Amino acid sequence: MEMIKRFRNKILIINMVLISAVVLSAFYAIYFDSYKNINNEIENTLVQGSVTAGIMVEASVEGSDSSDVYLMFSVIADSQGNILEHNSSLNFETEFYEKAVKTAMERPNSKAFIGLNDRQWRYRVVPITEIRFYENSIRNGVNDMGDDVKTAIVFLDVTSYHKTLVNLMTTLLTVGGASLIAVFLISLYFSNRTMKPLVEVWQKQKQFVADASHELKTPISIINANYDLLIANSEETIQSQMKWLDYIRIGTDRMTKLTNSLLMLAKFDDPEKILKKTSFDLSKTIQEVVFSMEAAILEKGIESIVSIPENITVNSDPEGLTQVVSILLDNAIKYTDGNGRISITFAQSNNQVVFSVRNSGKGISKQDLSKIFDRFYRADQSRTNENGGHGLGLSIAKAIIDALGGRIRAESVEGEYTTFTFCLNQY
Repeated sequence: MEMIKRFRNKILIINMVLISAVVLSAFYAIYFDSYKNINNEIENTLVQGSVTAGIMVEASVEGSDSSDVYLMFSVIADSQGNILEHNSSLNFETEFYEKAVKTAMERPNSKAFIGLNDRQWRYRVVPITEIRFYENSIRNGVNDMGDDVKTAIVFLDVTSYHKTLVNLMTTLLTVGGASLIAVFLISLYFSNRTMKPLVEVWQKQKQFVADASHELKTPISIINANYDLLIANSEETIQSQMKWLDYIRIGTDRMTKLTNSLLMLAKFDDPEKILKKTSFDLSKTIQEVVFSMEAAILEKGIESIVSIPENITVNSDPEGLTQVVSILLDNAIKYTDGNGRISITFAQSNNQVVFSVRNSGKGISKQDLSKIFDRFYRADQSRTNENGGHGLGLSIAKAIIDALGGRIRAESVEGEYTTFTFCLNQY
């Protein structure tokens, strides 16, 4: 069980890692694309501001509040960072402009957001000659500002852009986190559902091993006990020891029967290798099985009612179906009280054949009926031991019918009757 849990957890972890990688990649692509578009828009705006340096630009996005306006101003400074001129209608203190110029001159090529007066800004540092070139290409009559090295710095308020990216990041993290939690819970639910049949098979396998060991323990104990008696009386003749030898033979026969049944069940794990379908007369096969058990039926004084139409052929496995009919009929004889009744019917309907065996008797309780085909299951422990069964016959019958693509079921009314029926496609 612990191994199954570890396997489930491993699958769950792999699943979460893969899904997380996909989600994070998708969200990264969304954020990166948005960031790139916003950055391009900011750069284009700054370039246009560089062309018209000295002009304050104020614009707003349709539908936005007054706090989401885009403000731009420009500053002209000398090589020492001293402000020669600033063009802005904003009511900022001189210290604000000096701080802005100092920041820009220290990092002229930076594209990071800077915080000034509780707002986010981006800037572009451009030599005056470059501005003059742009201005001359657009308009004429610009005053010459001399040959000293001067710099124009254009500042753009990008608070709204910054808020957009922050909100996008917050949304992606929130949605991503919630999605991963939801995926984890869903994956956990379905992994538990997926593992449930495996857990059931594992438990049945453990129970099967325990039951098989228990069944083998009895004949082995009989053989060992009688062997010890033979050794203790080794001076006696074989004839005088026949009783112990007979008990050993009983134990070995029981082990042989159990081993053969276990091998039969094991073979049906891969039925394609052992089932050999061919067209044969199933009516005749059933009649032969009934005739072979007629002595046992008469010995118990059981009344038998047989309804088997002739010449009904099927394309199936003759040996397998012979074994199924034998198991069902033998089971009915064992559990029919003396002077009881057995009804055997066989019919053909809509390209299917239906075989049914009903016997009067104690019947099977509802709680046992759903488990009657389980391996080693015994609805009546004492009677099963008395009859020398191991609780594998019905399991073998079901395995064969399932392998042949048919269905087998049991019906019972306690104190009245039990019916076993199997259906098969005829071809």
